[in-house]
Amino acid sequence: MPSNDIRTVLPAAVPTLAVGAVGTAVSAVVAGGKGAIGGVVGTLVVVLFMGIGLVVLQRTAKSLPQLFQAMGLMLYVAQLLLLFLFLTMFKDTTLFDFKAFAFTLLAATVTWITAQARSWMKAKILYVDPAAGQGGNPAKSGSSA
Repeated sequence: MPSNDIRTVLPAAVPTLAVGAVGTAVSAVVAGGKGAIGGVVGTLVVVLFMGIGLVVLQRTAKSLPQLFQAMGLMLYVAQLLLLFLFLTMFKDTTLFDFKAFAFTLLAATVTWITAQARSWMKAKILYVDPAAGQGGNPAKSGSSA
C-alpha cells in the first residue's frame, strides 16, 4: 500500500479502532467472552470493508477522475449493503453475541464515516495542478480557423 493510501486511511482507522476497543470492552462486561468476540469481529469488519473501499476509491480517483463521484456513491451503497448482508448472515450465529456485534459494528461505522468526513474537510487538496503551468505549450481552446 503506497504511503498516500496510508495517510488517507489512518485518520479514519485510528478513531474507529478506539471506538471498537471501547465497544469490545463494554460488550465483554455486558455479554462476557462471546460479547468481546462480537465486538472484535464487528470492529474488524468495519475497518476491512471501509479501508479497502477507501483505497479502491483513491486508486479510481487517480486513474479515472471523471468517475470519482459516481464511484464514491456506488462504493458507499455497496459497503452499506455488504454490512447489511454480513448482519443478516450472522443473525443466528452462536460464535459470538449478535447484539454486541451489531452495536459495535454500528458505532464503528458511524465513527469511520465521521472521521473520514472530518479528515477530508481538514485536508489541503490542490484544485489547480501546479505542474500544468510549468513547461510545455498550453492547449489551445476554441477554433483555429
